Formats: sequence, C-alpha cells, structure tokens
Amino acid sequence: MDSLLNATRPPVFCPGCSHERITHTLDQAFRALGLSGAEICMVSDIGCSGLFDTFFHTHALHGLHGRALTYAAGIKLARPELNVVVTMGDGGQGIGGAHLLAACRRNLDLTLLVLNNFNFGMTGGQYSATTPPEAQVGSGFLNRLERPLDIAEIARAAGAPYVVRCSAYRGDLSAVIAQAMAYKGFSVVDIWGICPGRFSKRNRLTPKLIEEMLARHPVMEGEIAENRRPEYGASYREIAAGLRPVAAPEAIEPRFAPAGRGREEVILLGSAGQRILTAGELLCLAGAHAGLHTTQKNDYDITVLRGPSISELILSPEPIGFSGIARPSVVVALGPEGVARRRKTCEGLTAEAVVIQAAGVDIPAGTARTRRVDFKAQGIKPPDWALAALGVMAKLDVVMRPEMLEAALAARLKGESLAGALELVRRVETGAWVEA
Repeated sequence: MDSLLNATRPPVFCPGCSHERITHTLDQAFRALGLSGAEICMVSDIGCSGLFDTFFHTHALHGLHGRALTYAAGIKLARPELNVVVTMGDGGQGIGGAHLLAACRRNLDLTLLVLNNFNFGMTGGQYSATTPPEAQVGSGFLNRLERPLDIAEIARAAGAPYVVRCSAYRGDLSAVIAQAMAYKGFSVVDIWGICPGRFSKRNRLTPKLIEEMLARHPVMEGEIAENRRPEYGASYREIAAGLRPVAAPEAIEPRFAPAGRGREEVILLGSAGQRILTAGELLCLAGAHAGLHTTQKNDYDITVLRGPSISELILSPEPIGFSGIARPSVVVALGPEGVARRRKTCEGLTAEAVVIQAAGVDIPAGTARTRRVDFKAQGIKPPDWALAALGVMAKLDVVMRPEMLEAALAARLKGESLAGALELVRRVETGAWVEA
C-alpha cells in the first residue's frame, strides 16, 4: 500500500518531538494492515496530538479538547466498517478522563493512541495529569501536590480489554499500533515520548530514561484476559435486531379550522401539582388538529413538588424558528409562584392580550383584557384548574375552539380519564370580564 501521509501538509512538530516519529510509524501501521484512506477515520482534539488528522489522507474529525473519544464512538456506531483511530495527548486525557472511563467500560472497537509527553506542550508546558511530581513545569509547583495518573493502569481497571504501555522510540512501534488496530474491541496504546519544546527544556529526558521509567511499571503488552468480552457495537446491533421495532409517531391529520387569530403565544402560569405542563401539551395537540405548528417550553424548579410551574406555547400557521416568547397574546394565571416568576412579563402586557385569571390569584395591574374565573366556587380542585382553563379558552374561542380541545383530549387520554376531562371542559363556566 502507498503512504497515506499528506505530502502537502507535512508534520510541523518541534525538532526531536516524539510525535513526528509516531506520525510515521502510524502510517507504516496503516500500510501493514493494507488500509486505504477511505477505510480509516482519524479523530483528534486540541494540542499537538490534535494535528494528526491533517497529516493523513483519511476521513477525519477534529473536536473539542478531551472529547475525541465521544466523537469517535458516534462515528464507529454509525459506520462500523471504518477503522477509527483516536489521537489524544495526556492533557486531553486529563480534561476528558470520564470519556476514557466510559470507552473502557463500553468496549467499542476503537484504537486510542495517547501521545503522552507529560505536559501541555502546545500551551506553555503546564503540568498535565501525567506530569511526574518532581518535574519542573511552566505552571509553578502544582504538580508536586498531585499524584500523576497511570493511564494504562486506569484503562485496565476500567475494563479496557487491550492495553499497551510503551516508548515512542520502540523499534517495533508500527507493529504495536497495527496489532492494537486489529484487535476487535477498545484498544489503548499509552505512548511515552519527549516534548523538546517545553518539557525537556526544564527536565532531562531521553529515550533511555523513558525505558527506565517504563521498567518501573508493570508490563502492559496487549490483551487483558479478565477484560475480554464481546465488542460493544456488534453486541448492540445483535440485541437491537431482536427487539420489536419502535412504532412511528402517531400522525395528526388536521380536522378543524384554527381559531383565526394567526400566531398565538400563550403562557400558563401555575404552581407545582397543577398539571401545567400537561395542559401545555394538550394545547399544542389542539393546535396540531387545526394544522398549526406548535412549540412547548417549560420552566419549573428542580424540587418538582413545590414552586412555580410554567409552560410557554406557540401556535402558528407558519413554521416556528424560535421558541422564545417576549410578549404573549394570552396569559393564564393559576398560581402565585408562576405569576411571581413571570411578573415582568405580566406587567408588560398590552391591551391586545387576554388574561385568564383564577380567582384568588393576584396579577400585576395592566391594560390586558382579563377574565376572572372562580374555579373553586365551581367545585374544581387546583390540580384540574389548568385543564379547566383550557375549557374556558375554548368556550371563548381564544386560541382554540371546543372541537380542537376535545380532539386533543381524545388523542391524549383514554377511558374514564377521557370521560372525566370532557365532562370538566364542557361544564366549566367562563367567568366574567374584569373592568379595567
């Protein structure tokens, strides 16, 4: 096979950088495996190791620092026939360490080459996750306070089935890389090298010293027997093939004419437990039954069982490019927490806006047309106020008509739940307009 190196973009590393040697040995590995550029995808992130994708005539993806393994996983699952090779530095491994752990646990057929030169070489020689504590680096004394990571040992402990720890100056490095690529599972090659531009200016480091350093660590030279297991992608496809296919989303055919006011922006303001979000979904379904485009954006506290509950809805005959609402045409005020969260919005309502206000819920004074409804006097409990408010809107032909709401209920509910909801929206009284 011909070389896959990009003659128009040769390596640009500092003289003596181990990365350049790894570039050429990786090309030798590609040729030994008989791979064409169309059969390989190089994935990299930031740092000197992030330049690798430009040096080869292959598919490539260059992404954010520490995230290369996440991109690689998506590529391999989508295109399992590709040989996906990830190059990351020790800096990227420190930044994206959780992604390394996930890749080891997952065992997707990827090959990770860690270009480990013990510092952030591109950005000034700061200490990285693998910097020895006795090293002199460009970020002061912090490396003396932290224990360096052993990437190979972490990979083994996290479940990687194939791990190699070696020197960039090893004579058979191309064969080591080729064997890692040929392994059907997640393979990690932790390659120790020299950064002459930064690290070795302050710290004596030679190929021989690297060999001595490696000799003080347990040998990692290939398959980890206790981590041997089926490859993730093949297992995923096998299991997925035996599952029942997911049904296509149920289509909603327009059956009714819309209420006729064009684009409507609605905000439901309530409290936790009032089923505000469900009411918002029903309003969107009602719009869909009239052929309208709809969006729903919700806001509630992480406590869920207390605090405000807000749903912002847009119903429009035209496609909706942005789901934000600046000046709603309709506000439904059902709970004090929701009103307080959107107080400024309520204060900015114009005379064209409509407010449906539950009796006992105060709202800021304004010029909007307000309909006050005493749900409590009608025997309607707070958890049903939002649904009852939709019934009021439908009876007033605000945003939707009764037939649109009933179609939405039929699409969302069944049996006794549907019967109870229909009875509620049909019997609710619409209250009276409040004098400005």
